[in-house]
Amino acid sequence: VQLVESGGGLVQPGGSLRLSCVAPEFTLDPYAVAWFRQAPGKEREWVSCISGDDDSAYYADSLKGRVAITRENAKKTVYLQMNSLKPEDTAVYYCATEWLSFCSWLPEDYNHWGQGTQVTVSS
Repeated sequence: VQLVESGGGLVQPGGSLRLSCVAPEFTLDPYAVAWFRQAPGKEREWVSCISGDDDSAYYADSLKGRVAITRENAKKTVYLQMNSLKPEDTAVYYCATEWLSFCSWLPEDYNHWGQGTQVTVSS
């Protein structure tokens, strides 16, 4: 399963970005799709997940209220809208999926990953 992330970049504190995760040759909608991030020298951290059965959305406490995950099946895309960005949000953001309909916050539960997109929040 090929996953391709895009939408990262340099943004000032308080700014917004919308990340995209596209599966060009795969139908994502029956499966959970998660976003993780990894900052230099830190462990990979779970950010958000959208379930495959009813599109329930889940968020890490550190980002709750500032992010929204959505799915657009016709475009085979999952989005992560991020608002009120902070310097500590700086990281490489990855999307991941697995043959699961429910969400997991553990990176080891996912075997299909994108290459990542860099998000840098700095003035």
